[in-house]
Amino acid sequence: MACQRHQSWPQAETPRPSGTSVRIVRIQRERHRERRAAKNLGEQPAMNAIDRGAARTTHPAVEHYARVRSKTETLAASLSPEDQVVQSMPDASPTKWHRAHTTWFFETFLLLPFLPGYNRVNESFAVLFNSYYVAAGPRHARPQRGILTRPSNAEIAAYRAAVDLAMTQLLRDPPAEALPLIELGLHHEEQHQELLLTDILHVLSGNPLRPAYDAGWREPATTDGASRMLDGPEGVVEIGYGGPDFAFDNETPRHRTYLAPFRISDRLTRNGEWLAFMEDGGYRNALLWMSDGWAACQAEGWEAPLYWERRDGAWWQFGLGGLRPVDPLLPVRHISWYEADAFARWAGKRLPTEQEWEAAVTLAGFAERSDIAWQWTGSAYRPYPGFTPWAGAVGEYNGKFMIGQMVLRGGSLATPPGHARPSYRNFFPPNARWQFTGLRMAEDAA
Repeated sequence: MACQRHQSWPQAETPRPSGTSVRIVRIQRERHRERRAAKNLGEQPAMNAIDRGAARTTHPAVEHYARVRSKTETLAASLSPEDQVVQSMPDASPTKWHRAHTTWFFETFLLLPFLPGYNRVNESFAVLFNSYYVAAGPRHARPQRGILTRPSNAEIAAYRAAVDLAMTQLLRDPPAEALPLIELGLHHEEQHQELLLTDILHVLSGNPLRPAYDAGWREPATTDGASRMLDGPEGVVEIGYGGPDFAFDNETPRHRTYLAPFRISDRLTRNGEWLAFMEDGGYRNALLWMSDGWAACQAEGWEAPLYWERRDGAWWQFGLGGLRPVDPLLPVRHISWYEADAFARWAGKRLPTEQEWEAAVTLAGFAERSDIAWQWTGSAYRPYPGFTPWAGAVGEYNGKFMIGQMVLRGGSLATPPGHARPSYRNFFPPNARWQFTGLRMAEDAA
């Protein structure tokens, strides 16, 4: 994949008390003039910066850019400024930070190297909204993102608008070497759209009022009846992405691997099955657990999946739609790898390897692939044979995390439609529970 041209990374200034740059003021004034002009003419609200750019160009990247950027704002629209500043734990980030960081990504990796004469909207944002890109310069500490009450939500909205306006200029005739980075930036923002939902769910779960993100949120449709085990492919199979479209570097290269005979469940494990595990003492039987998992279970007092709580003798689950009774027919979610592994051992089965999962995903009858819960596998997150990270600072995107993590496959109800693919490799540490994570059973074939 082509990457950005060589550049020297600017040093960030000390944040100013106002946090408002000249560029932000200018874009705010421009949007105000447009709204006033539209009102005077009796028109619909004026087109935003992306729409105006799209009207002047036919490059397909413009429409994709506009759609993705707009979706982020739609997801955040129902949240108050107070909602958007909270960081409920070090692993999660405030909504406002997600909106700013995805904007920082386009500014840092596209506008600065490829748009002549472009200067940062605010030099302090280079530090405040860098995540983990060491090559991109200093970073504000991740566990302290929640103290960034300033810049305000309005300033972040103006920041996004200013960068979008500059991006439409770049997208009118983008250089060939910028195209892969544009696509990466859009897939990166889609990842943060999912994180926005998982992180705000964790925030709201800590509020004793149990406020819903969206009271009308509907659970995905699932199949009823007993699950069945499918015979998986065996022998030498090809794994990894090898097509012409976008894929993250950790999905490559496509390579051959050997699979011993195995079987895999046609669907995800249900809440009803998990309740049986709980009632049989699954959270109290150390023999079912890996050592580190049992230590985590005891230290954190696990007795059910995250967001489950017992009320009047019944189990309830907090989700994006608020607090609702646990539905035994829905797939279990918000479980750690340790819990998934313990359940599989209790059930007399095991977690599939990521190679087995990918090889089986096209089997007839293989359901619930990517729209309900990410599926833990038994595979550690490691590089594929011959893996080469992207060049430059974006090479830090995946490769440096290939230790201490477990692979998840599929997708979840929070994953943007069309974002995932069979070769997609998600990864989290084995104790992570706040993501929409579930499991699918596998077993060795006799």
